[in-house]
Amino acid sequence: MRWQGNSKRKATGGKVITARGKRKFEMGRESAETRINEVKRKNVHTMGGNRKVRLLQSNIANVTNPKDGKTVTATIENVIDNAANKHYVRRNILTKGSVIETPVGTARITSRPGQDGVINAVLIE
Repeated sequence: MRWQGNSKRKATGGKVITARGKRKFEMGRESAETRINEVKRKNVHTMGGNRKVRLLQSNIANVTNPKDGKTVTATIENVIDNAANKHYVRRNILTKGSVIETPVGTARITSRPGQDGVINAVLIE
């Protein structure tokens, strides 16, 4: 878990004297770390009565071809690159910006699987 409140430092580097401590609603949650496997989702209740759909596992992606605008559902074979963390490639973890290998071609993930519950990707040349 990570505390997601304001920084204890100013932009200038000076220290901010906090008037209060940490609050429970400022606490973060564990990351979904979506893997390649059969589809598995989890609903998470958020503030204001809203919800997020955590995609825990998935082996399908909606891949869009930017040339003709057509979208097809393709199976994910492998993770080729991940700018978020180099170790995610070895563990086949899917995040926004990951480059995946599909039967249609190589694609970059544009959605946030841990927040949206779906994997959307765009073909890259």
